[in-house]
Amino acid sequence: MKQLTIIIPEGENNLSSITGTYEIFSKANAYWKQHTKKEMFKIQLAGLSKKVHFNDGLFTVTPHTTLSAITKTDLIIIPSLNHNYNLALAGNEPLIHWLDKQYKKGAAIATICTGAFMLAASGLLDGKSCSTHWSVAENFRQLFPKVNLQIDALITDENGIYTNGGAYSFLNLMIYLIEKYYDRSTAIYCSKVFQIEMDRNTQSEFAIFTGQKKHNDEMIQQAQAYIEQHVEEKLTIDALSSRFNVGRRNFDRRFIKATGNTPIEYAQRVKIEAAKKAFETNRKTINEVMYDVGYADVKAFREVFRKITGMSPLEYKGKYYKEAMVKV
Repeated sequence: MKQLTIIIPEGENNLSSITGTYEIFSKANAYWKQHTKKEMFKIQLAGLSKKVHFNDGLFTVTPHTTLSAITKTDLIIIPSLNHNYNLALAGNEPLIHWLDKQYKKGAAIATICTGAFMLAASGLLDGKSCSTHWSVAENFRQLFPKVNLQIDALITDENGIYTNGGAYSFLNLMIYLIEKYYDRSTAIYCSKVFQIEMDRNTQSEFAIFTGQKKHNDEMIQQAQAYIEQHVEEKLTIDALSSRFNVGRRNFDRRFIKATGNTPIEYAQRVKIEAAKKAFETNRKTINEVMYDVGYADVKAFREVFRKITGMSPLEYKGKYYKEAMVKV
């Protein structure tokens, strides 16, 4: 029997990602046992302490065992740290060292949402792909520049390390892991029991682009502000770089270094974010919104919109805009 260890870090963490993981894998185990007469995993919650408190003491988790008692495990799942990752990193150094040791012994590791911060702190994500919640992407890049952050990806899978995007998308990661360790039929069964959509592979449609502003390049900050204030214009990067008296090549280099995007990518994301908000809140047609955000070519607009959100403009509007029914 394989061993699954769900770790319980010190500090305030996300309880739902712990209980949800435990319940889904327990259900998969029961289904597997029904068909094979044996369980796939021995599931254990393990931490540094005998009790960990959540939500200002409203809930308490009592792990089955301590990390020091586990010499070897097969699969480790790190829960979401909510947005308390800085405190979590400071208070869980022994756990971070334990992760490194277990991976080198052959354990696979999966992180949920901001749990990626803890794994990245171990160095195990250096040079590897990783996802996390879109809202903390800028902080993650600053703390861990050696990690290849794929913020649009819902799940990454590389060399026995799995990461996923934000919040309740961890449910999709659990289904993915169950298919990987059990089989497709077990994954489908669990998806039906817990009503989790199968085969989702992006969190793009949920991201809210606010721009990467945590840098010290004042000229690039001014350029970002100009792009955001002129959404309706068809901007050219040559004109933008000239506006700030910088050569195009140097402008591109500084923009990428400061924001992680090329100027073109940044302008596209700003325009598509404006289009998304328009689709969510008003009755304008696709063409009307397209013109409002500076596009004149329907095909180009659709291609960029799908690239950034994973959906067509029509699909997005159909999903997120519901006209209020007002009774007079």
